[in-house]
Amino acid sequence: MPRVANPLRDTFVPLALLAGDTVVTFAGLALGYWLRYRSPLGRLGIDVPGATFALYLPLLLVGVALLIGAFAQFGLYDTRLLLRRYQSLNAILKGTAFWLVAYLGISLVLKFDPPISRLFVVAAFVCVVALLYAWRTSMYVVVTRSPMVTRLRRRAVLLGWNDHAGALAAEIARDPAHPFVLAGVVTLQRDTSSPFAPKAECHVLRDTFSGARSEESEECHLLRDTGHGPRVLGEAAELEAILAREAADVLIITRLDLPRAELQRIVETCERAYVEWKIVPGAFDIFLSGLRLQTIGRVPVLGVEELAIHRLFNRALKRAVDLAGALVGLVLSAPVMLVLAALIKRESPGGPVFFAQMRIGAGHRNFTLWKLRSMVPEAAATDGARQSTARDDPRLLRLGSFLRRWNLDELPQFWNVLRGDMSLVGPRPERPHHVDRLSAEIPHYLPRHVVKPGMSGWAQVNGLRGDSDLAARVQHDIYYIENWSIWLDVQIILLTFVRWKNAY
Repeated sequence: MPRVANPLRDTFVPLALLAGDTVVTFAGLALGYWLRYRSPLGRLGIDVPGATFALYLPLLLVGVALLIGAFAQFGLYDTRLLLRRYQSLNAILKGTAFWLVAYLGISLVLKFDPPISRLFVVAAFVCVVALLYAWRTSMYVVVTRSPMVTRLRRRAVLLGWNDHAGALAAEIARDPAHPFVLAGVVTLQRDTSSPFAPKAECHVLRDTFSGARSEESEECHLLRDTGHGPRVLGEAAELEAILAREAADVLIITRLDLPRAELQRIVETCERAYVEWKIVPGAFDIFLSGLRLQTIGRVPVLGVEELAIHRLFNRALKRAVDLAGALVGLVLSAPVMLVLAALIKRESPGGPVFFAQMRIGAGHRNFTLWKLRSMVPEAAATDGARQSTARDDPRLLRLGSFLRRWNLDELPQFWNVLRGDMSLVGPRPERPHHVDRLSAEIPHYLPRHVVKPGMSGWAQVNGLRGDSDLAARVQHDIYYIENWSIWLDVQIILLTFVRWKNAY
């Protein structure tokens, strides 16, 4: 029989967010109007006679309609984003940028009276993004800290247990606000391990490189759940009864080696129970977003095709952003670097101001990375065995701790970005001998080098730097490469200024 609907998740909360977005969007546009025509900022623009709020009000309402339509087009009201704050920010950035271009274009064609000021559009863009992010963040905090969150999460059942199932269960357990809540596992006869002892996944997280923390990871603690893994709900033969009993929303099949007849039976069971089903493509460990179905003759073939970050237009766009960012960064940071250089020379006159080190870049090519020196001159002689600097490293200068805490030692890397060795955003570059060692110990380490390394990155803004879990760092780097967009780069750049975890 049909599943009971979830009106809170499917209707009420999305409608509440839509209503709030509409009000906040209008407030952002109105604030943009005030900044343009009623604040000192307005003196920077050309005078627009008769631009009263009453005459501008219809234009603001048109702007609200365009913005809400753009947000809907970019999936902001998809129920899968209800508990995904940063993915929602991505949709907001895309929708607002689309509005900015469309609004200016429409104004040029239709010749509004009074004319739309470009300074107003830019000010409104900033105001709308800032207010929407504040509003959405407030709602996220309210929802995730209330009992409502349990009704918004979708109940998932895993079919089969293996390393992929363990990783998925750990990911769900790690985040109390994850869109899925794991009801349990339905076992198959082919399972090679038990959910009650998910040791393989924990060992992968623990036994990577000696520089990572030796204690058991948070994911393992969560997965074990006071000594046990996810609940075992029963065997595949009881699947229909289990889905009904657990009020499952989705069944996730974790194995690809099921006989065709058995897989067909499972799919038909899900259809009868009105339960969505998904398959973990275990044959593809990385670059899953690049999976495409194509036909060779009449035969369908699934495989990894060109990633978005490698497409010509995207490469040109990313390089343009890098050039602009590097030039602005060098100009703004030059006075700061002069002051810091003088302080470095004062504390440690026996060494150079800048520190140069060989790193591995895109295509596994060597390049020279530049930093402001933060250690004693002889530190390089003892640095070969270290993958990252330890907290309170005795080789650090007194000024060096401050430089690293605020990432000021990396300001010269704007030069690396300008030269094309690096990007503003990308994986952290490593030294050649560490790349050789890590690639032998961490699965899928080398694909990080299909893109340029970055001054900041998805791993860094998530606290994975310094003496942190290297396997998790690689996973975040691969996620960035697979899911790259210019909006993700903008998001990471903004987060770089507010997230400093493990910076030392």
